[in-house]
Amino acid sequence: MNTPSHWFETGDKGSSTWETSHELGSFGRLWHAFMTARVAIATVLVILQAFIYALGNITNRWSIAVCIAYLFATLAVRLWAKPRPPGSTFDAQWLSTIGVDVITFSTLNFLQSGGINYTPLFALPVLLSSILGPILLAFGTAASVTLLLLADAWWNWLQGLGDPNARFLQSGLSGSGFFLVALLANHLALRLAREEQLAKRSQSAARMQTQVNELVIEALADGVLVVDINGIVRSLNPASRRLLTAGDAVRSAPFILAGEAAWRSLAELMHRTFAEQLPQEADVSLDAPSGHTRRLHVRTRLAASPNGTHESLCVMFLEDLREMEARVRTEKMAAMGRMSAAVAHEIRNPLAAISQANALLEEDLQDAGHRQLTAMVRQNAQRLAHIVDEVLNISRAQAQLPAAQTSTLPLDDSVGKIADDWAGQTSASGRMRVTFDSDNAVVGFEPEHLRRLMINLLDNALRYASDSAHAIDIATQVVTPGQARLSVWSDGQPLEQTVQTHLFEPFFSSESRSSGLGLYICRELCERYGALIGYQRVQRDGIDGNEFFVMFRSSPQFPNTPSPSFATMPT
Repeated sequence: MNTPSHWFETGDKGSSTWETSHELGSFGRLWHAFMTARVAIATVLVILQAFIYALGNITNRWSIAVCIAYLFATLAVRLWAKPRPPGSTFDAQWLSTIGVDVITFSTLNFLQSGGINYTPLFALPVLLSSILGPILLAFGTAASVTLLLLADAWWNWLQGLGDPNARFLQSGLSGSGFFLVALLANHLALRLAREEQLAKRSQSAARMQTQVNELVIEALADGVLVVDINGIVRSLNPASRRLLTAGDAVRSAPFILAGEAAWRSLAELMHRTFAEQLPQEADVSLDAPSGHTRRLHVRTRLAASPNGTHESLCVMFLEDLREMEARVRTEKMAAMGRMSAAVAHEIRNPLAAISQANALLEEDLQDAGHRQLTAMVRQNAQRLAHIVDEVLNISRAQAQLPAAQTSTLPLDDSVGKIADDWAGQTSASGRMRVTFDSDNAVVGFEPEHLRRLMINLLDNALRYASDSAHAIDIATQVVTPGQARLSVWSDGQPLEQTVQTHLFEPFFSSESRSSGLGLYICRELCERYGALIGYQRVQRDGIDGNEFFVMFRSSPQFPNTPSPSFATMPT
């Protein structure tokens, strides 16, 4: 209890520290309230003395002078003094407040102007010291008031005024009451201060937890929507903005969920959640006006107020189905990858036996038709063996081929031949344009791997290109000395941000029937030879389109040679 001030009391061991921000505001408000009360009492005393003087009952003119002086003293403190927390030792600020009050009321009580009893006014300094000061100051003020009342009773007894026993009894009872008021008021102030400190700590912890929750929600890869019962989106995180909007469109809360035709399925799921008061889960398709269709897996949870004091909110969690399916496929393929090496070896043995038997059979055949059939068996067996090797290379994560297997090829001639063969097979000659500008640079790449790389890029371009002439553009060029570039451009629609994020990841595809390995294999093939593959949205002849580019080196890329980086390669 013997602490400097309960309004700033912190710590578990009774230690007290002075805080100057939020806590000082509580102390300041109480201080101003007491100072205003002192001014009000002083004003009432002056008016009362003026009324007594007007009635002609004034017996001592010093009373009105004391009241006027007290009014000026209280106004000076109220207007110019600043509240400051009391120290652990004697503080001079109490002289201008408690000291002035006690002296003023004692003087008025001694003068007894108009026969008025001023003893109840001593409650003001006692309460002021009890609530804003430590318990010692409160008891000291109560003791001072009690002594002054007893001294006044003793003086009246010496003057022979009235019954001395009644005066001494009244002074003792008043002093005891002031001690009791000081004790109770100080205890109540201590309790209120502790409750205020606890509330402030709880509020601070709640604000911190709110900030943490906001950071977590902002960083979530899944979209989060908070919708009220009227279908108004109260808040949404960046992932939900990316999933709900196409292109560069940005939608900020609040907005009506059913305001867009593509979002009505989400609004129906939200209304069902409120109607049934149960979580919902469904797969929905959002058809954007630009033609993009995004499939989402939506889960809803109802945040209902337990006592009905707050409105209920529906929290919707949005997940891109393509990403979910890609993760599932990746997990499945990861499990299959552990047995791929053994399966490849098991396939190799029958293939070797088939190839050997076919070679023996081919030696004894004379008929041209039979030899054509054995040649077909040989070619397909070799192709199957090559596919097994490629799958085995990917499963083993072989980043590069041995130096002995790395070959070189002229870029322009090889690209032209591959493009002609592909155009003849797909009947896309009328929509394809080839531009050579690399001076037939020599690059380090296996011919078969370059063919597979270009076929994947051209098939991908043909899938989304229009039927107009020059919808597909193949170009080679020398970017910097020692670096050649191959690009495959098509006039298709821009890729969505989610597709761009996972463009070269395995098993990720914008089409449900696709394996999602085409661009991943392209990236793996490029990394084997130190080349670099990338995507960008560029214009050709004033038309926006999608371009996949490959940056080569003009000399063979061996395993110890560092691969080029995006930071050093212009696009």
